[in-house]
Amino acid sequence: MNEQTLAIHAGYDGNEFGTMAVPIYQTTAYQFRDAQHAANLFELKELGNIYTRLMNPTTDVFEKRFAALEGGAAAIATASGMSAIFYAIANVAEAGDNVLVAKQVYGGTTTLTGHTIRRFGIEARYFDVHKPEELEGMIDERTKLILFESITNPSIDVADFSTITEIARRHGVLTCTDNTVATPVICRPLDHGVDLVVHSASKYTTGQGLAIGGILVERENLVEALKGNERYYHFNEPDPSYHGLVYTDLPLPPFILRARLALLRDLGAAPSPFNSWLYIQGLETLPLRMRQHSASALAIAQFLESHPKVKKVNYPGLKSDPNHPLVQKYFKEGMASGLLSFEVEGRERAQRIADATKIFKIVVNIGDSKSIITHPASTTHQQLSPEELEAAGVPEGLIRLSIGLEDPEDLIEDLRQALDA
Repeated sequence: MNEQTLAIHAGYDGNEFGTMAVPIYQTTAYQFRDAQHAANLFELKELGNIYTRLMNPTTDVFEKRFAALEGGAAAIATASGMSAIFYAIANVAEAGDNVLVAKQVYGGTTTLTGHTIRRFGIEARYFDVHKPEELEGMIDERTKLILFESITNPSIDVADFSTITEIARRHGVLTCTDNTVATPVICRPLDHGVDLVVHSASKYTTGQGLAIGGILVERENLVEALKGNERYYHFNEPDPSYHGLVYTDLPLPPFILRARLALLRDLGAAPSPFNSWLYIQGLETLPLRMRQHSASALAIAQFLESHPKVKKVNYPGLKSDPNHPLVQKYFKEGMASGLLSFEVEGRERAQRIADATKIFKIVVNIGDSKSIITHPASTTHQQLSPEELEAAGVPEGLIRLSIGLEDPEDLIEDLRQALDA
């Protein structure tokens, strides 16, 4: 099936109840047929629902539909995008290990990898997404994951998938892409050799800022990269916490299976069934919305590029943008999503422009149907030092825009009057 059809139908067979809409299974637990049925489920002799912290029929549809859109083998939904990123790391790394992270990532990812996981004994090493060859000198025998974004937030850079994945494969290291900004409508990293994809479902997936959630997707045949790989010994040895189960010996996607049976079981960052239902509604219109977000963002980027008070515009859909060739190489139909940023002279000037807008709302979110304006240096990246801000591509005068579904002419006029105020 093609993308638009998958977005509406994948993962759901309405024949069970005859409902056109996916039902909300608003339940904590499930009734077993008998004691043996319960035992079989816990021993994985049968597959089925045990407890909503681990699985839920509504969430199952969301996971299957999202995996189909990304071209993956399986997915696991989480309570937030940050928990999805944490699970991607925690599923492979332990004390003494290291992960390689692009400098140009969301501020929350920087603090998670630079501070929080450090207390777990996991080191983060940072590379410049513009210089992926730096990875060669960073990888050692304890490197477990390379993490980067398809479109960086808020510097709006595009990753060179081919170079990153080629280096990773040569060293037997897994790669993970945060594809939140691009969405599978614009880019499918798994098609370009990436092993894992994470998303904040709170953004374009829901599309209206209605729910917090995340999702982690595993590529087809990832078992081939894990089986016999000493870096990931715990996938190849009996798991004492689950009856001695060996994940790479099962006919199921091993990465997602372990994330579910170990991390979701023990850490419990599970989505509510109602939130999963909201994401399903969002997916039905995601292909249509992403085309409109991208078209409007390009028109606004072209306006900003011509404005005398704007120092620089970051939007890879522009032919003048240095990332444009990578858009042509990796993104569908030349779309570049609805996120852009531009630079003006200094922090105070940037904050005054944000305050002067009327349609744009000052909000620390992206991917909404309503347009959003953010000053990252004082909000999402406020915890970073001046040196870290520069390394992340977030100068003091940077303004981030998430372009919504309003008429682009109205948005351009709003920015014009704010810039001239």
